[in-house]
Amino acid sequence: MTWAHLGRTERLVLVLLAIWLLLYFSAIAPGLLPVVTFATATVLIAGLIKVGRMAMQNLIWRLRNRLIVAYLFVAVVPIVLMLALLLVTSYAVVGQMAVYLVNKELDNRMRILGFPAETLTRAPASDPQTALNRALPMLRRSFPKFEMVATGHQEFHYPPESKLESPPEPWKNSNGLITKKDHSAENPGEHLFAWAHAESGGNEVTILAPITAELLNSLIPGIGDVNFIGKVDRTSRSHLPPPVNAIDLKVSFPYPVFVPSWESPNAPPQRLFFVVETRYSAVLGIVFGQKADWSELAMTLLFTLVGILFLVEAISLWTGIKVTRTITGAVHELYEGTQHVLVGDFSHRIPVKGMDQLAELSSSFNTMTENLGRLIVVAKEKERMESELAIARDVQNQLFPKDVPFTRSLELKGVCSPARTVSGDYYDFMALPDRGLAFAIGDVAGKGISAALLMATIQSTMRTQLSAANGNPMSSLSAAGMVATLNRQLYATTSAEKYATFFFALYDDANGELTYTNAGHLAPMLLRGSEIHMLDSTGTVVGAFPIAHYEERTVTMQAGDILLAYTDGIVEPENVYGEMFGEDRLKDLLVKYAKADSTELIARTMEAVVQWTGEGELQDDMTMVVAKRL
Repeated sequence: MTWAHLGRTERLVLVLLAIWLLLYFSAIAPGLLPVVTFATATVLIAGLIKVGRMAMQNLIWRLRNRLIVAYLFVAVVPIVLMLALLLVTSYAVVGQMAVYLVNKELDNRMRILGFPAETLTRAPASDPQTALNRALPMLRRSFPKFEMVATGHQEFHYPPESKLESPPEPWKNSNGLITKKDHSAENPGEHLFAWAHAESGGNEVTILAPITAELLNSLIPGIGDVNFIGKVDRTSRSHLPPPVNAIDLKVSFPYPVFVPSWESPNAPPQRLFFVVETRYSAVLGIVFGQKADWSELAMTLLFTLVGILFLVEAISLWTGIKVTRTITGAVHELYEGTQHVLVGDFSHRIPVKGMDQLAELSSSFNTMTENLGRLIVVAKEKERMESELAIARDVQNQLFPKDVPFTRSLELKGVCSPARTVSGDYYDFMALPDRGLAFAIGDVAGKGISAALLMATIQSTMRTQLSAANGNPMSSLSAAGMVATLNRQLYATTSAEKYATFFFALYDDANGELTYTNAGHLAPMLLRGSEIHMLDSTGTVVGAFPIAHYEERTVTMQAGDILLAYTDGIVEPENVYGEMFGEDRLKDLLVKYAKADSTELIARTMEAVVQWTGEGELQDDMTMVVAKRL
């Protein structure tokens, strides 16, 4: 291979390697050698990764090799991961069990240490020795070595030469583990102790027992080596039991323990690590009992299970390779057929052999080549229809209001995001006499072109009515009457299955009154302060029945009130678990962004709905109208 055939990574590796050899053997710049070494190693690793990827791509180009690799990842790798998970889980469980057993026994002994302390505080001050003699057997069984000091009416030490003093304030009636500094020349440093302190009736008793390796290893006989890292010296002889078989692994499990300091009662506790080194058989033997020898039986069963799994995997891999040979022949014929299609030869046919699914695939390929010409024609027709839909979308966009009528006290904002190219949702604004205005929002049943056409009909009807009434005063306009007229016209001019939900409102800028009729539409939300009022339905949908009765209601919008009208594309989209977005989440968003402007409120709401569904496409048309009283 010449220099021109090498890639940039290979060339860089050769250059850095030459520089490294020059620096290493000539010692020209010793300080530069580590930098060049690190750079050479980094680039060399990158080159090896690149070569490995290329080798893998060349290896799996053939379908047969690719299937073998797939079998490895599908069948072998999961079993290996399962075994690894089993090993890690069993390691953690056995370690936790070992720590629990030892820690439980240590806690029991420390509780025993507290009983004599409490008893001695209640003993007569003139006879502390008698009370101590009664407690000595119990104390020595738990802690062979300990010191005690009793103060109050008479100070008493055990052993007599002990120099133990009462703990500093504010230690009161405590027991457990504690660290204490030893200033003696024989054993200086900070050591770990079990202690108990009791105070009652003017008497104060403190018992302090050193935590030694011998004590820890005697807590649970046969479990292994027990130690506090850095605080307890290990014994020269290991207590770890021998393995019972090849998979009787050693388990070393650390457990954090927070221990306070004798000298600093108010300081944060020091974190120590309590370590138990054991084996699977030791813990299982203690838990299940040595007589039944459950540990050896469990290890044998586990070893047998692993062997069976490996045997099944080997048989499965061999079977998969044999099946692969029957697949690759048919795939090769398909590959040859695709090469003919690539150059435009649709007359080529591949031989069909057998009666299996691969034969069906070959037959389907032949059918595909026959239909490919017709599919091209269909594709062109689809392109033409998409172009017409794009024109329809542009036309529909012109139907939505471009400007909001001016009012001194009301801010209006509306947005429609169609789920398809065209939308069946509707919203509109129109100015009225005396600086009033009308606005509406609707949702046509269905989607696509038919829904968009019905939406255009609704808009045309409402604008015609409002234009005809433009010369009349606001007081003469009726929201219910206009909706009833719209219902009759839609029923007369559309098919029976065509209808729409509709919310129509008239706003009087002079007194802030909002008169509305809700024809089966989702109840808009009126936020006033921290309370939300729902403008419920006052009649049925429009276009479904020839005669329908509609009522109108009036609310007075106060300064700061926000009216949010929306379609079902806001509250009904579902997440992957089939749970709808719902009105409650929409209410929370309305309260959260009440102080923001209308544009941000709408944007945040629609963004939350899209994130809720977790899909790139909308499930339904999303339309919102926000009216905010200034």
